[in-house]
Amino acid sequence: MRLVTTKPADRTDGPYARRWWALLVLCLSLLIIVMANTALTVAAPDMTEDLGLSSADLQWVIDGYTVPYAALMLLLGAIGDKYSRRGALVLGLLVFGGGSVFGFLADSAATVVAARAVMGAGAAMIMPATLSLLAATFPRAERAKAITLWTATAGLAIAAGPLVAGALLERHGWSSTFLINVPIAALAVVGAFVLVPPSKAAHHGRIDYGGGLLSVVWIAALVYTIIEGPHFGWGAEAVTAAAVAGAGFVAFVLWELRHPRPVLDVRRFADRGFAGSNLAVALFFLAVFGAFYYLTQHLQFVLGHDALGTGARMLPLAGAVFAGSALTGYLTPRVGMKWTVTAGMVGGTAALALLTRIDAGSSYGDLVAPLVVLGLAIGLALSPCTDAIMGAFPESELGVGGAVNDTSLELGGSLGIAVLGSLLATSYSGHLADATAGSGLPASALDTAQDSVGAGYAVARGLGDKARQLAEQAGQAGDPQQAERLRAQAEQLGGGARRMADAVGSSFADAVAHTSLVGAVVLGVGTLAVALLLPGRTKAATRPAEPAEERERETAGVR
Repeated sequence: MRLVTTKPADRTDGPYARRWWALLVLCLSLLIIVMANTALTVAAPDMTEDLGLSSADLQWVIDGYTVPYAALMLLLGAIGDKYSRRGALVLGLLVFGGGSVFGFLADSAATVVAARAVMGAGAAMIMPATLSLLAATFPRAERAKAITLWTATAGLAIAAGPLVAGALLERHGWSSTFLINVPIAALAVVGAFVLVPPSKAAHHGRIDYGGGLLSVVWIAALVYTIIEGPHFGWGAEAVTAAAVAGAGFVAFVLWELRHPRPVLDVRRFADRGFAGSNLAVALFFLAVFGAFYYLTQHLQFVLGHDALGTGARMLPLAGAVFAGSALTGYLTPRVGMKWTVTAGMVGGTAALALLTRIDAGSSYGDLVAPLVVLGLAIGLALSPCTDAIMGAFPESELGVGGAVNDTSLELGGSLGIAVLGSLLATSYSGHLADATAGSGLPASALDTAQDSVGAGYAVARGLGDKARQLAEQAGQAGDPQQAERLRAQAEQLGGGARRMADAVGSSFADAVAHTSLVGAVVLGVGTLAVALLLPGRTKAATRPAEPAEERERETAGVR
């Protein structure tokens, strides 16, 4: 047996023998690029304190990864199709690992953002390569099962990121959450050469670099707009980015419609199944990433759990994703993709609706049911959508197919964090202003507390520290009248600190409930749209493969 696999899967007699081991490598690669985002939500407080990050700095630390990740996937997926999908995976892992080392060594906001951008570029190579290699390695009869496991891995990574980061933060600094990626990436590189068969398109003409570059421009501008506008206001930068995104999108569509070999045939979106699947992925991750963004904050700041405890309390989500994925494998062949996906989206809507019950007296027990329902919904909805999207592309465009699926996912996630995160911040700020009205809190302190839930608790701690200092001074004062005055001030400040902490917790809980209500409405309306778009059982089961096969025959004849 060769140490390095050199024969493509389509040249073996029968299905590739080590395909399930190859899937393990692909899932491992997927795991670290999803964990790179979810782990950061737990490490963010330590990073903010150590580097003195402002809220804007922290936002770009998170989203510095997202912009290149989303923008580059389509072009890099096409390049992988033409030259080497396994090569794209390996190169992406090396870039991702290098960016992780850079992040470990970073000592300022700018260097952390730069490191995250490098990691995002690596992820843009890895993500479409995992799906294209999966589709190329597995026979069509087994592909749905393999995609189900791939999707379950993404769900596991959402919950595992905070758990791993929390365990590391028990004894190490925030930079350790970067370094953990390096040995995993190295293991995946070795596994890629040993277990994953090489793959590239059998017939692939010149790459449409014009369309690819236009896709980079409009997607990057769109993601930048999504991040900048809701969080920092619709100033000149956000408006300019929105204009560039709109113009770039129109130019991209017109270019692709006229090009003989487009990087993405935009006519595919006229197909109801394809369009509905992409819409479902985008809407679902809007809800998932938005909910994850504020639930981790609620667990850490309001309920007071440390990083490791927060990660452990997200595990019901991961377990439910696997259960939902198992249900998908059973239900989809029997009732069809449309009903499985719709059921998953209804479940996601129900999970967000359950979160509207959160209030100041809620405990972790009140979050368990929404987490379980959301995990089941992820497992039910995403695997059939991914399978349908990949099935719409011929063999020569599997990397592009993976990129389309992942771009929908990433755009949805970016919208979820930006829009729901912005709504959360606005709602929290308003509730806090109401809760502290008439308290005599200085305007500057209120402004600071309204910035974020972490800042609110920091203000409360500051008041408490000042109260303790006055109490100590009262104990050391020689003048009884002065001591009494200092004790009275200490009691007043101590009471103010407690009231401030209570106001912050209740305001954030109310903001979570309000934001969840909006998210549930958005996902509910989206569920109706997806249910109308997706074709019935017979069409969904047979239609995607036919145009792909026909296009492949045409492509082979022309080229």
